[in-house]
Amino acid sequence: MSLSTPVTRRALRHTRAIAVQAYARDDGLWDIDAHITDIKPHDTMLASGPRAGGAPLHDLYLRLTVDLQLTIVDAEAVSDAVPYPGHCDTIAPDYKQQLVGLNLMKGFRHELKQRLAGTAGCTHLTELAQILPTAAVQAFANDVWSTNDAAAETQGVPRQKPFQLDKCHALRTDGGAVAQFYPRWVAKAAPGSA
Repeated sequence: MSLSTPVTRRALRHTRAIAVQAYARDDGLWDIDAHITDIKPHDTMLASGPRAGGAPLHDLYLRLTVDLQLTIVDAEAVSDAVPYPGHCDTIAPDYKQQLVGLNLMKGFRHELKQRLAGTAGCTHLTELAQILPTAAVQAFANDVWSTNDAAAETQGVPRQKPFQLDKCHALRTDGGAVAQFYPRWVAKAAPGSA
């Protein structure tokens, strides 16, 4: 299912694209590479000068290298296209300094905001970093962490609650998806609470 058909004619004015790739490295670490672009299809006059239609206003990269506990052991930011050359593209080293040591699953977004929001960072790189915890979880799912309860049991893995339960509305332990796909983890009503 996709979005409904627009009710009126439209003209494309701006495209933002975000891509994230996760790579398992030979040394046991993982690289989470993120890329964001902002492109206008028409010529644009910026404060710093004209930008041709189709040329990126922003073309930014962020790589976080994480261990198997999702702790950041290295970070790299690159700004290939920015609206204010010589200014926007000077913040990259701060991302390494401020992100190394943080854990993507332990207060990451809060710490990111504390360290790199506003004038302490680049709005677009910081925004890009905010989506990396869930991207890393998706990368680790079934590769580092088992998400299939039945498969874990047949492989002799101890019965631990799958990490994804109670992390979204579909996988509520008192909901239908858990009852269907993870029946042993269904939340039981307390005796006398009906």
